Amino acid sequence: MNNEVLKCLEERRSIRVYKDEQIKPKELDAILRAGIYAPSGMNRQTSVLAVFQDKDTVKKLSALNSSFAGGRFADPFYGAPTVIMVLGDSRVYTYLEDGALTMGNLMNAAHAVGVDSCWIHRAKEMAEDTECRELLRSMGIGDEYVGIGCCILGYRDCAYPEPRPRRENRIFIHK
Repeated sequence: MNNEVLKCLEERRSIRVYKDEQIKPKELDAILRAGIYAPSGMNRQTSVLAVFQDKDTVKKLSALNSSFAGGRFADPFYGAPTVIMVLGDSRVYTYLEDGALTMGNLMNAAHAVGVDSCWIHRAKEMAEDTECRELLRSMGIGDEYVGIGCCILGYRDCAYPEPRPRRENRIFIHK
């Protein structure tokens, strides 16, 4: 079956080396639009997106993220110029699932428009940090929002990774 959406889903890869070049506003707008159109439990649309493109802020957030990984990453954002922190409304029981679907939409949309991405963990810990929480509050994001993941965006500065073979025995069909 020849379908561009399915092709995009199969070809997208996580990228961990980025050029020092900001993504285009039109690309960011398309990616964000796809994010807010992610499915959500009972269509509650509980995820919010905090977008960071200022180099100093991204650098501070990267250092914060690294601190929750025991400092084992010099830059857990891999030099990506854009960071989208996805947060979910903890008052809604599907906030984690809703946020994960939002992250998936962001990464797949990025690939569709020629932007590379990667899911970076530790957004929950970041959003619990006092300084980060103040930053989120300054953006209008309330304390009920819990970090789900950080989607980093940029243009790769490396060869495009080959897909790993798919593990066997992952699909079970009852007839």
